[in-house]
Amino acid sequence: MDGFRWHDGERVIVFGPGSISEAPALLGSDGYALLTTKRAAAAAPGIVEGAATAHIVRAGRVDEIAAELRPEVAAELLVALGGGRVIDTAKALAAADPPRRVAAIPTTLSGAEMTSVHRHVAGLPMDTPRVRPAIVINDPELCASQPVPELASSACNALGHAFDGPVTPLRNPVAEAAALKAIELVDVGLPAGAGEPDRDALALGALLAGYVIGSTGYGLHHVLSQTLARFGGVGHGPANAIMLPYSLAALIVRFPDEIARLGAAADGDPIALATRLCALTGATRLRDVGVSESDGTLELCAKEAAGRPELHLTAPAADRDELLDLYRSAW
Repeated sequence: MDGFRWHDGERVIVFGPGSISEAPALLGSDGYALLTTKRAAAAAPGIVEGAATAHIVRAGRVDEIAAELRPEVAAELLVALGGGRVIDTAKALAAADPPRRVAAIPTTLSGAEMTSVHRHVAGLPMDTPRVRPAIVINDPELCASQPVPELASSACNALGHAFDGPVTPLRNPVAEAAALKAIELVDVGLPAGAGEPDRDALALGALLAGYVIGSTGYGLHHVLSQTLARFGGVGHGPANAIMLPYSLAALIVRFPDEIARLGAAADGDPIALATRLCALTGATRLRDVGVSESDGTLELCAKEAAGRPELHLTAPAADRDELLDLYRSAW
């Protein structure tokens, strides 16, 4: 797959096999604060060596992690080498103490490198301007480096972006075109049967899908998935993978023509694609990832999801009863 350099407003996006080799020129020699994980650091030792300071981003909630790291991270350039949690933490830190820039080097298909979507540092006013990375280096060898089960979960997150975004009030022809290409690439990237993933296709698909929600925002699917991750104890990737067939069914009821048009990029059956990818993860139901039906978790998630303002970007906004039905269907 051919690489490219894309100048988009204040940011530069470099994509393609081997693009990590451009990091020294893009990141400069003044030293930067690196936010990463042990897995990501091991995959790109040169990025670690170039850092003035390095900080491991633990598992957990971005707002809490960023609040903990804020006293320790002191640099104008924050380099996020990792998945969505790492990149979102860097964005939250940059927003909390401007002016700072973020460079994102993704190691999952989260698409977080393409958006200004992130939680704020705990205690920061909600109207504080958010930050999107000024530098994006997407090397498929890193971005699509996960084992197949985790890769499939991450791919479902990308698909969620591609289906959620083009039906919000902020939809536009460019975002829809990007979504169509993203769906096609994810479909090709994880072929039916035992085929080897096309990691280049997956990385580009995720980048384009991230562009979609950066332009349009997101609605029902991501509200369902993110709420499960925050209040249900489900990993972000598995939450997206398990919920996607059910949230797509709800989107089809609301936007039959739009979803049919998008689904044409996946042989006309987006639910079949979502179901196939979810099966690759090894967990197809919420019960498979430890969610209990009897302890009130589903009711709590439905209540919390119903209060998310992003829900109104998918009209008509699902009420608490519909959200609970969707969670129960996925259980």
